[in-house]
Amino acid sequence: MGPQRARTPVLVVLGPTASGKTAVAIELARRTNGEVISADSRAFFIGLDIVTDKPSLDERDGIPHHLIDCVPINGNYDAMAFRSGVARLLPEIRNRHHQPILAGGGTLYLGAILRGIFEGSGKDESLRSAMKERPIDDLFSELESIDPTAAEKIHRNDRLRITRALEVFRTTGKPMSQWQSEAEPLHEDFHIVGLCRERAEHRALIEKRVCRMLDRGVIDEIAKLRTRGLTQDVQAYRTIGVPEAFEVLDGKLATEEYVRIVSNRTWQLVRRQMAWFRRDEAVRWIHVTGRGVGDVTDQILSEWSVKPKTTEVAL
Repeated sequence: MGPQRARTPVLVVLGPTASGKTAVAIELARRTNGEVISADSRAFFIGLDIVTDKPSLDERDGIPHHLIDCVPINGNYDAMAFRSGVARLLPEIRNRHHQPILAGGGTLYLGAILRGIFEGSGKDESLRSAMKERPIDDLFSELESIDPTAAEKIHRNDRLRITRALEVFRTTGKPMSQWQSEAEPLHEDFHIVGLCRERAEHRALIEKRVCRMLDRGVIDEIAKLRTRGLTQDVQAYRTIGVPEAFEVLDGKLATEEYVRIVSNRTWQLVRRQMAWFRRDEAVRWIHVTGRGVGDVTDQILSEWSVKPKTTEVAL
């Protein structure tokens, strides 16, 4: 037996889009000598800045941020890669005697850390090619039949995830939801806080955010990225606000409609995120309506009663 060393718990700040978690995570990191690991499902992509409301270098206030701007605009990033990245970063951050803070609203990626992830069967390109030719409604109906649990969690227009769930079933003979239920979370001590807002305020903030995106030049941002590999076939295209920007650029959508559609899609995302978050009893919820970043941060720090987990580490 080696001597015991306290291992710093991981502070997790989660919440739906536009709940204010980015600003709170940065303030927490400033006060705790922390480093932020992003769990935003689209901040990984280089150049996808305005449309994701990615914190600028000034907003990061010198706080180290990880897993931001690490994937080319035409690249791919999945939950397993995210889990591997977090598992690598946590000991590095602790070795610097800093506080690890995991912050974001990407349910797929947070799930890989907090609930576990199925590593997956190999790809079957012939099967994928065949499914690519089928209407997405047919694929989703098949998924509802063979794996209704997975179908409840996957949007009926998300061809990539529907295809993957069907592929897993056909190649392993077992539904993906069953594989996922047998997965294990990352073996860490997590202190999880969730931020939520009053409905009317939240919806108003979302619309204000979309209007600000337009003012900041989101359409020009997407136009430039189209010349650098952002097409309808890549993962980054499935970001809310990107397909709609394509339609504006192609003269199919007015900017006023852009605000309405993107705001509505974002609110639908918020509802799905909250449904996912609410299933986790370990989350300590904090209502942030009408409150400042400093006030919310004060509450989190005052309530952080979790003690560092003691583990045996050979020196």
